[in-house]
Amino acid sequence: MSHSHSHNHHHESGNRHGKAFAIGIALNVVFVAVEVVYGLLANSSALLADAGHNASDVLSLVFAWTAAWMATIRPTGKYTYGLRKTTILVSILNALLLFGAVGFIAWDAIGKIKNPEPVAGTQVMIVAGIGVVINTITALLFMKGQKEDLNIKGAFLHMAADASVSLGVVIAGLLIIYTGALWIDPLTSFLIIGVVLWGTWHLFTDSLKLALDAVPEHIEVDEVRAFLESQAGVIDVHDLHIWAMSTTKVALTAHLIMPGGNDDEFLARLQDDLEHKFAIGHTTFQIEKEQVEANCNTDC
Repeated sequence: MSHSHSHNHHHESGNRHGKAFAIGIALNVVFVAVEVVYGLLANSSALLADAGHNASDVLSLVFAWTAAWMATIRPTGKYTYGLRKTTILVSILNALLLFGAVGFIAWDAIGKIKNPEPVAGTQVMIVAGIGVVINTITALLFMKGQKEDLNIKGAFLHMAADASVSLGVVIAGLLIIYTGALWIDPLTSFLIIGVVLWGTWHLFTDSLKLALDAVPEHIEVDEVRAFLESQAGVIDVHDLHIWAMSTTKVALTAHLIMPGGNDDEFLARLQDDLEHKFAIGHTTFQIEKEQVEANCNTDC
């Protein structure tokens, strides 16, 4: 019986986006302050709702950036995998923060429905228009990285949704100016709630699955198993486990039954193929000449 272990040394993608995080956070902090001030001056529930949503996104960006940095800390002591898992935990925290923002938005909108008040439509349009520009710029900063990291994807989707929401607030301001209908403002808030809940629910469930060591969405277990079983000399595969070490790193362990044994060249090629075909970069194999039942505790 022999063991083989390999992992790559690529930097966490979140760490590569430090500049994007810094710019995105700075722009949105300034914009949130502007929205709060003018939301109060214009008496706009929609504007305050958008400010609450943007504030939660600022926290999300801060947490995601912090987690990306923590993921680069080398394994030490009892944390033999390092602190990569924090990227997944932060994704869950971000989702919970967004759920809290939804509660605040709903509470304010319900109050406006019960007690309608005049809304300064022009101010709402101008401020929300600034939001469209800022959120679009921020979203573009994360467009490339969102394909490879759940945290970056969360940042991209949040900013893209914010741009859409701000555009909706602009339209609401325009409608208020031309119709004078005060119910348009809180109605816009509920539309914002729908957008936020849709994106947040997916972020929350995806993050929770990774926290519970589910196989990442982009990987099909049956395809990986079939690939391993197709290797020359392998007659069976058992104890196959695939899980996320972070929002960018995927690990795999498996027992390969190879009566004829193996060599280092076989393992090096197998590890390279798994990384390029399935984006699995941290692999550990146990090679057996026959199945060792005593070690088969989880999937036999």
